[in-house]
Amino acid sequence: MHLTETTPHSPKHIGVTGIGAYVPPQLRTYQDTAAAVGMTEQWVLERTGIRQRHIAKSEQATSDLAAEAVRAALSSAGIGADQLDLIIVGTTTPDEICPSTACRVQALVGAQRAVALDVAAACSSWLFGIQVAKQWLTTNTDIEHAVVVGSEVYSRFLDFSDRATAALFGDGAAATVLSRVPQTEGFGPITLGSDGTQAEHAWIPGGGSRRPASAITVRDRAHAVHMDGRAARVFVHDVFPQMIDQALSASGVKPEDVKVVVSHQPNPVLLRKAYARTGLPEDRLIVIGERVGNLGAGSLPYALAQASAEGRLQTGDAVLLVAFGAGLTWGSTTLIWSGATIGDPSPFIPSASSAVSSRR
Repeated sequence: MHLTETTPHSPKHIGVTGIGAYVPPQLRTYQDTAAAVGMTEQWVLERTGIRQRHIAKSEQATSDLAAEAVRAALSSAGIGADQLDLIIVGTTTPDEICPSTACRVQALVGAQRAVALDVAAACSSWLFGIQVAKQWLTTNTDIEHAVVVGSEVYSRFLDFSDRATAALFGDGAAATVLSRVPQTEGFGPITLGSDGTQAEHAWIPGGGSRRPASAITVRDRAHAVHMDGRAARVFVHDVFPQMIDQALSASGVKPEDVKVVVSHQPNPVLLRKAYARTGLPEDRLIVIGERVGNLGAGSLPYALAQASAEGRLQTGDAVLLVAFGAGLTWGSTTLIWSGATIGDPSPFIPSASSAVSSRR
């Protein structure tokens, strides 16, 4: 990257210079969900607040959704795939165990020179990936652009006899291009954490080396998402205000200067209850769950893209980012916005023509 006095980019200041998202057109409405899980429509709305979710086509895998989001983010940044130096994919639902989904994305978008790798921190994966990309860009002066994408196809991993999970998760992806930015912009210090003693609070037990695929794992529905709903609620309520306090303290950003709060989206009901404990104004929280559900690793960047699409972010605005997920994993940071805008707003505009019923 050419540096000039009029654009004093710093090797230590890394920000979002492009952003994009993708959701497949087919929808599963809350009426579909109620029929599938055997509960009333009112139960679904009161417990989750999720009115619809997007469902991938049978031929679409996680890398396909990720590639669409990456293309949109590249367009937003005004760069080509051949200018990418690093691709990081965060996902809980990879195309396959091996190779990495990032390698699939690299091939799909034609980023031949990019190093490609996955980050597995469940719903916190995007923020963990941001930390990795930030370090690469900070320490390697010959690297100019990285993309971090969160992508999931959860519809392949749901057990509709389990109301705790079947009503929550959707399919979709969101991507961010990271580059060096002026000293007044970019990410603040990133705080990350993990607690493996609580790993079985949210997990997919089958398909790995401990319980490889077999007739028994299929019979036991071990290849679907399993979650302890009560433990998850307690974790979110406890970690959310702590992460906000840590991010503000580490960055020196004052609460009154925060333009928007962008978080992982477990479900709108739980998110709003946890956020209420922070004391921050209600209208600063970006909520996307009503329209897309829980997108796992894609939730946080999709909410960030939503804020950009709504025109709620201008250059210099302070964003508070909070992540949490299975593992358990969590993290937070601040971001001074660098002016990235959504090139294609269609993922954020509900379309009547896309409301295709998907009853199971």
